[in-house]
Amino acid sequence: MTIRRLKTYTGSQGYVYQYYFVGKRLAPTSDANEYIFDVTSDRKLTYAVSIILPHSVVAAWAASHGRPLADSEQYAAVKIRLFRAFDELEEMQVEGRQLQIDSPSLEESLASLGVE
Repeated sequence: MTIRRLKTYTGSQGYVYQYYFVGKRLAPTSDANEYIFDVTSDRKLTYAVSIILPHSVVAAWAASHGRPLADSEQYAAVKIRLFRAFDELEEMQVEGRQLQIDSPSLEESLASLGVE
């Protein structure tokens, strides 16, 4: 049995989210990785949030920085995307079930962490 670490994040909308990382897999419909989190804001209803990180976006970052992006750096960018959704979306359960990372958001997320 896998024990998951339940984490908490307070979004700027005032909601307190609890979430845990479920896993990573190849996205079924595209050339991307899908990171899956289970999320709740009321401790009653838990729903899945998928964050899609296309391989082309990772490859473009690697080409512009001259090195591959480590798995831990990819995961960090994914978590920042999750946190931004918590901060920006009023109805996370409705609007935030599948989120995408594009090149500008990957660059911005990693720069905020000091990853070059």
